[in-house]
Amino acid sequence: MIRALGMMSGTSMDGVDAAMIETDGIRIGAFGRSAFRATSANEAAVLRAALGRWPGDPGVAEAARLSEDAHAALARDFPEAELIGYHGQTFAHDPRGRGTHQAGSGARLAARTGRPVVWDFRSEDVRQGGEGAPLAPFFHWACAVWVLERGLIDPAPVAFLNLGGVGNITWLDPRAPAPEAQRACLAFDTGPANAPLNDLMQARRGLTLDRNGALAGAGRPDQAALAGFLADPWFDRPPPKSLDRDHFGALPGLVAGLSDADAAATLVAVIAASVQAGLRWLPSAPQSLLVCGGGRRNPVIMAALAERLPFPVLPVESAGLDGDMLEAQAFGWLAVRVMRGLPTSGPDTTAAPAPVCGGRISQPRVTVAAGDCS
Repeated sequence: MIRALGMMSGTSMDGVDAAMIETDGIRIGAFGRSAFRATSANEAAVLRAALGRWPGDPGVAEAARLSEDAHAALARDFPEAELIGYHGQTFAHDPRGRGTHQAGSGARLAARTGRPVVWDFRSEDVRQGGEGAPLAPFFHWACAVWVLERGLIDPAPVAFLNLGGVGNITWLDPRAPAPEAQRACLAFDTGPANAPLNDLMQARRGLTLDRNGALAGAGRPDQAALAGFLADPWFDRPPPKSLDRDHFGALPGLVAGLSDADAAATLVAVIAASVQAGLRWLPSAPQSLLVCGGGRRNPVIMAALAERLPFPVLPVESAGLDGDMLEAQAFGWLAVRVMRGLPTSGPDTTAAPAPVCGGRISQPRVTVAAGDCS
């Protein structure tokens, strides 16, 4: 088992999660301690200014340095880590066009921390024809195996829903021999999650989020706006599929004429309706939906999901997992897989034509690339 530190800064741009995990890249040996470094208002402004931009564009180098600085500072608090998995900060995602862009150099992070860093997890998958996202599904499979071994779920298909800036769902069977096995995992982005709601709160109230769903709970969803949103051809596209943070660019305009409360309630309805629309692609109904990410802390979102979905909707804590740190843990686990040359994605999670081992490995002095694991 390797003691790995996974580090994740998502599209909500609220901060950096860091979490220890002991793993051989297949089974989870133990979960370790974790930490969170919040993004300051000034830092968030720098990051937001780089959204939608690519390497070499104005503001990207500054934002990349900010990401490296924040991660290096947090990594110093984990001297026990033998290996670091560094996701970087996503600024653009266009897998069928220019590719995918996660800013921040793992080579510089390795030099600053004195430890090996696995990074740039998505580019190889995109290069081989995949979507490059979502990347947590194989880890979700490992989590389900860990939970199953402890008798916390039944040996039947289960689904994980991550509600970060964008929503993504993983349907999986923990009885499968490996996550890349046929019918072990199916994953895809469902639609918007916290990002549009957070953007609304920032624009209208100067707040970073709708804490506890207080504003959304006071409003009513606008059915015309919801119908307009669901008319997007995205929902008729079969998975695997992935989204850029700002794919649904018309969404702010759909709620522009609504009161603050009704706009927030409509964006919550958008999240739940997106997940409901994705159910038709699942191989079978899961025994339950385990929700992770910041969205699970919003009781209005959780209630909207429960109202629309025909199976139990539960926070992942009900299965003994940490919903705040699951993605950080995922990149620690994935880092070990890359070091061992194991697949990190495959046809049913990113639409890559074959299993892919995606990532670069940077020693404090040397950088190498991982490749095809088929």
